[in-house]
Order: sequence, then structure tokens, then C-alpha cells
Amino acid sequence: MRWRSGDQQALDALVPLVYSELHQIAHHYLQRERLDHTLQSTALVHEAYVRLVGHNVPQWQDRAHFFGVAARVMRQILVEYARSHQAAKRGGGVCKVTLNEDLEAAPKPVDLDVIMLDDALKGLALLDEQQSRIVELRFFAGLSIEDTSEVLGISPATVSREWTSARAWLHREVTRGSTA
Repeated sequence: MRWRSGDQQALDALVPLVYSELHQIAHHYLQRERLDHTLQSTALVHEAYVRLVGHNVPQWQDRAHFFGVAARVMRQILVEYARSHQAAKRGGGVCKVTLNEDLEAAPKPVDLDVIMLDDALKGLALLDEQQSRIVELRFFAGLSIEDTSEVLGISPATVSREWTSARAWLHREVTRGSTA
């Protein structure tokens, strides 16, 4: 890429495109947050951008790799934000999300906070890293089956199958934790 070689015009052309897509991912994340959430899309994009590029410009493999990493960084920022907010309010204002997006014959939706979901995703990652990444990309970044398959380099059929399996596992884990 020309911008890696120091071509300022290439970088100037790239930044608005990246910013726009990062803003869409941030907006998707924040749509799932509570109504009184104080973190705005622009602030989330700026924090993610700083973490993504920092002082050293990483060697991104391609567009899919960049946005896959961006989704993970935004998830981490939101979890950190939720943890600090929860600590400040001792459990007040917990961010609610639902795992049952796109399920036609879904069990009753389960509400959980973003911290609980993050903990469950860490558990899933220990069992199946690919399923954890699929959930992260589909649920948090709002990527389609096709975009997720491109980011992970696997077939759309595999993404679809693993997405269904991962959601079932997460639902079981979350409901087990909420009934204890």
C-alpha cells in the first residue's frame, strides 16, 4: 500500500474511508447499549483509532483484517467502559443486550450486560476460538455472514453453522449463570 511507504496523498484519501466504516461499526455497537449511555460513536471511533494505529502503523494484511481487529478493539473499549461505569454505580445502569438476533425459532431472549457477554465469550474462546471470533464479528461489529467469512478466511456455510452453534452455547451459559 502506498500509504505505508509514506505517501501522504494515499493516507489522506484512506483516512475518511476508514473513519466512515469505523463510525458505522461504533454506531452498531452503541445501538445495543442502554439509552442513557454517555459514550458516543465519535468518541468510540477516536479511542479505537488511537489504539489501532498508536505510534506505530501496523502491517494490516487487508481491509478485512483491519476491520476485524477494529471490532475487537471496540468491544474491549466498551467492556472497559462498562466495568468502570458499573464500579462507579455498583451495578446500576447495566448495559443490556440480547443474544437471539436473527433466530426464527429462538428460545426466549436473554438480557445480559456487556460484561457478562464478554466473560461468556472468553469462555467460548477457550473452547473454540473461531466461534468466539464469529460472535464478535457478527454480533458486535454487525458484519454479515459473507463479510465474516472474508475476515476469517472460511466459507459462509461454516460461518453460518458456527454462528448458530456459538449462540446456542452462549445462551446456555448465560441462562445457567442467570438462574444460579
